[in-house]
Amino acid sequence: MTKSELVGQMAKDASITKAAANAALNSFIDSITKELKKKDGKVTLIGFGTFSKVRRKARKGRNPSTGAPIKIKASNAVKFKAGKKLKEAV
Repeated sequence: MTKSELVGQMAKDASITKAAANAALNSFIDSITKELKKKDGKVTLIGFGTFSKVRRKARKGRNPSTGAPIKIKASNAVKFKAGKKLKEAV
């Protein structure tokens, strides 16, 4: 499902315009992004799941084409853990 398909489905389910559904979806995405940018950012949607930020340590890796060792910098990543209702539905 693409973003435009999701917006269409949201508009249909909520009996609102696609423009209003698009604004709601963009607001939702922006809110999650802002929260995850915080130091201990975490968003929990009961029954659906939890978005959290995790720190990946710096590590050594290999260039797959040459086999040469490379250094991989430390970085932040987003982790999603599915909630109970989502797990049962899938």
